[in-house]
Amino acid sequence: MDNKDLFLHLEELEATVGEFHRELGELKLSVKQLLEANQQLTIENRQLRKVLKKETNPHGERRKAGPGGAAQAATTAAVLPDEAHREDVPAVGEGHDNLARLYHEGFHICNVNYGHLRTEGDCLFCLSFLNK
Repeated sequence: MDNKDLFLHLEELEATVGEFHRELGELKLSVKQLLEANQQLTIENRQLRKVLKKETNPHGERRKAGPGGAAQAATTAAVLPDEAHREDVPAVGEGHDNLARLYHEGFHICNVNYGHLRTEGDCLFCLSFLNK
């Protein structure tokens, strides 16, 4: 193998490595997007399970919204106004707790990258926001 062939072979290898690097970058981006989508779906699934749990009674049967169901719900709300009111009003600090939970699940909560997956460890912007 002479010098010219060796140089051509090195150029081919360099082009191949460059192509692999580009493909690796694309795969990394795809994995990041899939992880973000997976986390969002996990959160949505958890919320839907909570709604479903609220919609079912303790015996596992679905509530009926028939003529008696609406009257019964109105009667229950009239008898227990404090409980119904507590469900509508969020607890103090609930928003902060939700943001802290999102941060610990791996998402940015700062105004710079809100909602994006944290891939490089802790974010100083997010941490300063949490410590306010």
